[in-house]
Amino acid sequence: MPGGALSDRIGRRRTIQCGWLIYAAIYAGFGYATEASHIWILFGLYGIYFGLTEGAEKAFVADLVPSDLRSTAYGIHGFALGIAALPASVVMGLIWEGFGAGTAFLYGSGLSLVAAVLIGRVREGQEVREG
Repeated sequence: MPGGALSDRIGRRRTIQCGWLIYAAIYAGFGYATEASHIWILFGLYGIYFGLTEGAEKAFVADLVPSDLRSTAYGIHGFALGIAALPASVVMGLIWEGFGAGTAFLYGSGLSLVAAVLIGRVREGQEVREG
């Protein structure tokens, strides 16, 4: 709920962008972690990323489409996330196997940074607003 409230105040895009930047930092941390305690701390911080992005992403989807298309948009959003998860996991596994865990996590971190930059390029006002 705090992430949703934040997205109401500063905007969905910025909230998601902040979450993805935190994700990038956490994954970079996983890439460099050398102690079990590092992993536990990073998993705890992972909740911050999740709390910032989960609700804000769904609200962002709602903002982008007219109300009569929201159910369809949520379905497409869920489908896209689900269909992308398998190849993303395969690529992560291949990088892990070929280059090590640190490289795999740094790759994930880099992709999150790219995503944060790209969502930052969404112009304010592109969302569909009713009324």
